[in-house]
Amino acid sequence: MEQQHLRDFNSTGFQIDLVNWFLENQRDLPWRESKDAYRVWVSEIMLQQTRVETVIPYYQAFMREFPTAEALAEAEEDRILKAWEGLGYYSRVRNLQTAVREVVEKYNGVVPDTREEISTLKGVGPYTAGAILSIAYGKPEPAVDGNVMRVLSRIFIIEEDIAKPATRKIFEKILYELVSKENPSAFNQGLMELGALICTPTSPGCLLCPVREHCRANQKGVQAELPIKSKKKKQTSKQMAAVVVRNEKNEVLIEKRPETGLLARLWQVPNIETNIGDNQEEILSKMMLEDFDVSIKVGGQIQQVEHVFSHLIWNINVYEAVVTGKASAETATRKWVKTSEIEQYAFQSHIRRLSNSLS
Repeated sequence: MEQQHLRDFNSTGFQIDLVNWFLENQRDLPWRESKDAYRVWVSEIMLQQTRVETVIPYYQAFMREFPTAEALAEAEEDRILKAWEGLGYYSRVRNLQTAVREVVEKYNGVVPDTREEISTLKGVGPYTAGAILSIAYGKPEPAVDGNVMRVLSRIFIIEEDIAKPATRKIFEKILYELVSKENPSAFNQGLMELGALICTPTSPGCLLCPVREHCRANQKGVQAELPIKSKKKKQTSKQMAAVVVRNEKNEVLIEKRPETGLLARLWQVPNIETNIGDNQEEILSKMMLEDFDVSIKVGGQIQQVEHVFSHLIWNINVYEAVVTGKASAETATRKWVKTSEIEQYAFQSHIRRLSNSLS
């Protein structure tokens, strides 16, 4: 059954114009050097909620360290967290490793090439599945991300709210029919590239658009009004205090975060949530004695750090302190670390920004 959006639409012309433009104008990106499904998969996970420019050096370093599915499957978690340090959304790489291990064990290291099988892997949603299947295996599968929804909402004047999960289904149904059967890899990447470079959220570059003649929003002059997207809830803000504690050997105390929750199992310096107006030095001293069995003398504040999540902002005042009594023994989740060894541990990015204070 033909999609109503595709009625009287020149699908073949759109496919040809988009694919030809992409093949001539695509950016030179490291993950485009290979159609290997594992490499495509890693790049797509890294690119979730992260800018291309940020991902490039991470991807290159990650591929050097874990060039195959087997290499990633066998790696210790601390190594993969360290390689991911600074990219954020760390559950992505944990899920990736879990899924890659399943691929190695169940599929002999070969990433599945059907949507049914690949969608069972942890962390592989509809978009990632479609991207891998089309780019690595040349299958005419839809890959709908924010860029694609923005482009298609303008091409077809789709006025449903793209922030709602149900709206994605509309675009997937369109793409099942619209995607190029001859070159689905270039077609899907072309849609993403078009959204990234030309059909941008604000001030779309319509004069440079290779599919302008197919765009209904451009013809009606309403491209700037699309897509329709409801605003996210405002981020909440939390006040935090953190402390860089040194012992007589000039070692720094670090601890591992809990097994679950935000930034799970990453390393950090001791910290605590506070209220505006609290005496943070006093609160830190009490926390270190009660929770860590360490007596400290808190010095001045050395830094203020903001750590932004999608739904939350941590405003962290960082203090330095020295041990004044007996320092507690190490455990599996607490260590006294030489400053020269700090780099070996995977920290939250805002703690990594304290590197001058830790060294």
